[in-house]
Parts: sequence; C-alpha cells; structure tokens
Amino acid sequence: MVKVLSKFKMEFNNSVNTAIVAAFGFLIALSWRDLIIEWVNLISAYSPLQGQLISTVIITVISVVGIIITTKVFSPKKVEAKS
Repeated sequence: MVKVLSKFKMEFNNSVNTAIVAAFGFLIALSWRDLIIEWVNLISAYSPLQGQLISTVIITVISVVGIIITTKVFSPKKVEAKS
C-alpha cells in the first residue's frame, strides 16, 4: 500500500509540475507572439498578407525548437546497467 501511495504521489507531482510548466510556457508564448506580430507589422506595412505569413513562420519555428528542447530535457533518462 505504501508503494502504491508513493508512486501516486510521484505521478501527481509530475502532473502538477507539467501543468505549471505548461502555464508558464503559454504565458511566454503569448508575450513572444505579441512582440513578433508588432515587429512583423512594422516591417511589412505594405503587404498585410506577407506580414501574417512571416509571423506565422517565425512563431512556428520558435515553437518547434521549444518542443524539441523540452522533449529532450523532460524525457526519462536511461540508466545503463554496469556489467
């Protein structure tokens, strides 16, 4: 029973940690989105469609890089058995 509760506590802590990190990530993403949109609007005053395309590409690239980094950081570490 103690082992089950310990595992539950560990999983619960992992879930709470994931939720908190996701919330901070969402907040950061919104801030960057606003900055990128303002920057792109400044650059592309002549063609709004081109500006939307540029901001979408920039946000996508930043998001993909962020996903790759967080996947590597939070992936379970492999423990090699010594022979």
